[in-house]
Amino acid sequence: MDAQLIAFTGVAAGMVALPGADFTVVVRNALASRTAGLATALGVAGGLLVHTALAVAGLAAVLVTLPVLFRTVQLLGGAYVLYLGISALYALRRRSGQSEEGTADDGAGRPAPREFGRALRQGFLTNALNPKAPVLFLSLLPQFVPHGQPPLPRTLLLLAAVVVVLALIWFPAVALLVDRLGRWLRRPRTARVVEGGSGVALTGLGLALVTGPLLR
Repeated sequence: MDAQLIAFTGVAAGMVALPGADFTVVVRNALASRTAGLATALGVAGGLLVHTALAVAGLAAVLVTLPVLFRTVQLLGGAYVLYLGISALYALRRRSGQSEEGTADDGAGRPAPREFGRALRQGFLTNALNPKAPVLFLSLLPQFVPHGQPPLPRTLLLLAAVVVVLALIWFPAVALLVDRLGRWLRRPRTARVVEGGSGVALTGLGLALVTGPLLR
């Protein structure tokens, strides 16, 4: 199991680090403040916890085998990511009409509890409503269960825990890196480019999910 666990950890690390909507949301919120970025990272890890729990419980198989239910999740996830992208572009347009005075941030901004909760919720929903995740986990986790051993529950629980731990390492690290580069990234011109890019990326991902074929 040790060799398989090491192999799984490497594969899972690549999956977790793969840029997507959750990565984009973490970067975007970390640009606002360190706390918002970390809250978003925790939310993403919470979403991954949901997916791994569903895979362990076998509910992911039900989701994948029911096209109507799967398409519903796909539309909900796409609509939410699309909403985040349009919101980012709208906020960028609104700020572009303002003077650059006061738009730069030294990174010391600390969001109110309501803002912390909003960032946490954005991270969670972005990942939890990702329709690709059930397919990935359902196809990945059983591949690393040793032959002759029952897949439930202890072995899959261990593999699921590895995924969540990797997320708790990777996404906070991304948020802290963005915060570390905050002085440069929060310059008005750079901030507009980053937020505009994240808005376009999220909008494109949302449109792809909403209008694209069933992800099976």
